[in-house]
Amino acid sequence: MNNKYLNIIEEYLPTLLPSDDCLEGSVVRSMKYSLLASGKRIRPTLLLAFCEICGGAVSSALPFACSVEMIHAYSLIHDDLPCMDDDDLRRGRPSNHKVFGESTALLAGDALQALAYQTMLSDTSLKDFGVNAAKAAAVLSRASGATGMVGGQVIDLETEGKDPSLDVIKEMYLKKTGQLIKAPCLMGCILSGADDDKLKAAESYAENIGLAFQIVDDILDITSDEKTLGKPIGSDAENKKVNYVTKLGIDKSKKIVADLTKEAINSLVVFENDTDFLKQLANSLSERLY
Repeated sequence: MNNKYLNIIEEYLPTLLPSDDCLEGSVVRSMKYSLLASGKRIRPTLLLAFCEICGGAVSSALPFACSVEMIHAYSLIHDDLPCMDDDDLRRGRPSNHKVFGESTALLAGDALQALAYQTMLSDTSLKDFGVNAAKAAAVLSRASGATGMVGGQVIDLETEGKDPSLDVIKEMYLKKTGQLIKAPCLMGCILSGADDDKLKAAESYAENIGLAFQIVDDILDITSDEKTLGKPIGSDAENKKVNYVTKLGIDKSKKIVADLTKEAINSLVVFENDTDFLKQLANSLSERLY
């Protein structure tokens, strides 16, 4: 699908990074390596899309959208480290720590996390959005913390080599992957002053596409190839991880993805403005299988 927000995201992201012409330039270059790597920009796109359908200004919301991408980039850097998933490839090229070393990669992730909040809570953002800027930042903080993305990673690590129930796997997905998909949807609504009905609808949309997204990844980890995905395949099996596919099989997993996608699209009915883009986005995430 054509991502109408992609160009403005790609143009704005580099402007938020500090100069690398300094003594600590190596960590800035490490930050840049991961943040500006080619990607789908799904998370910032979701924030801008929900902001727009709720009547908000996309240009003013850009710092928040890019901040979500910073959190995502930091999580990928840390996820690839030897103490986590120990992956050597990300987005079709060597993982951050393979290029810059483990110490610098770790610090680059930390710095991207700090830069995200610096960007969201700048004087300009506070002037544009007032208390809603703080509310949006709080949503992202919760989503990426111990009861969100980090918590999901902990569950992932602690269930390696075990046989967790489908409920445990689902909770892991809703936290590890889903929270950082739900957060930008809610943030876009908050920044545009949306009411509770729209916030609930955005949450439903996000939870459904977030779960579908991760199940699709499970399927592709078996059926795709490294060149197409831009990262190692078969890693779940190698790390003795149980997922939807190992529990239910590919066909049933595909059926769940289709049902989740339909549910996500149905949740958009409460929005008065055009939601075609978000419908297409939900479908495109599931269509990665075909």
